[in-house]
Amino acid sequence: MPSPAVTPKLSATVQDGQLRLEGELTVWTLGRLPDGAAAATRLELSGLTRLDTAGAWYLSNRAGSGARLDGLAEAQARLLDSVTKARPQPDPEPTAAAGWRRLFEATGRWVVSALVFLRELAEYLGRFLAALVRGIRHPGDFRLTSLVYHCQETGLRAVPIVALMSFLIGVVLAFQGAAQLRQFGAEIFVIDLIAISILRELGILLTAIIVAGRTASALTASIGSMKMNEEIDAMRTLGLDPDMVLVLPRVLALIITLPILGLIANVAGLVGGALMSWVELGISPSMFRYRLIAETSVDHVIVGLSKAPVFAVIIGIIGCHAGMKVGKDAESLGAETSTAVVNAIFAVIVADALFSIFFSEVGL
Repeated sequence: MPSPAVTPKLSATVQDGQLRLEGELTVWTLGRLPDGAAAATRLELSGLTRLDTAGAWYLSNRAGSGARLDGLAEAQARLLDSVTKARPQPDPEPTAAAGWRRLFEATGRWVVSALVFLRELAEYLGRFLAALVRGIRHPGDFRLTSLVYHCQETGLRAVPIVALMSFLIGVVLAFQGAAQLRQFGAEIFVIDLIAISILRELGILLTAIIVAGRTASALTASIGSMKMNEEIDAMRTLGLDPDMVLVLPRVLALIITLPILGLIANVAGLVGGALMSWVELGISPSMFRYRLIAETSVDHVIVGLSKAPVFAVIIGIIGCHAGMKVGKDAESLGAETSTAVVNAIFAVIVADALFSIFFSEVGL
């Protein structure tokens, strides 16, 4: 802003807490106020010859802080009043809601966010099914190499941890079951305990939890890093469908490998249980095998392995959905990765509970 041709004059003196201003109080002279002007509690303004909106804004601020303004001319007072009315007013503080109202509000927000999350998962499930149908109708669009790679990553590399975990679960079941059943002379029933627990519930459930923690985070991290680097946008620019390239191979690989991992977990758990039964109870492996085949129904194996494809779809859809929600920063990637693991494990446990109720109702 150019300076005026004639420098405006302002005289400002501070004495006994009083600031006396004479001359022009404008945007050009505000910077000449003495250091003690801010501490003055009374402003003598009868000597002002000119006042603009910048000066009126300064006086309005001083009046708002408790200073008394004396000697303003009528026109200057009207300008000050107009500037004061034009000052923005802070929004009123919201009244605190009652305890029950806050509880209902928080519950309602949680329910709405959960419904939105379920709707988004249903959308990704539909996109996966649409990509699967497209891959069946047009096999040339399906990427077999990507499917084999993800089968290796999600299935083959998970075999050691799944087998070790199931083996130790079988050992713990046999040891704890023997300690309790020995009191009643029913040690032989530890075989039934191990077989039903592992084949029906623990084998596939713990396998799904391990895969959820291992694979859901990997899916979110791989897709999320591509989202951060705008590689998914580049795919769309090149005419590639991200559902066909990213979602379909990953979820399909989980559907193929999770039942196999569940079968490996069942075998490892039975081996661990048989070993501990031999060591702790003296039940020979041949006796363990005979009672396992004679007393354990194949329905338990069917019930356990039938859950695997559903768990695989749940883990894959949640992981891909979280990866697609990653933003442009690393903080978003970390948050979505941890959220995907928690959601996948929670969803697997809830689905297993629903399966248990369903099979109990149909008599399996």
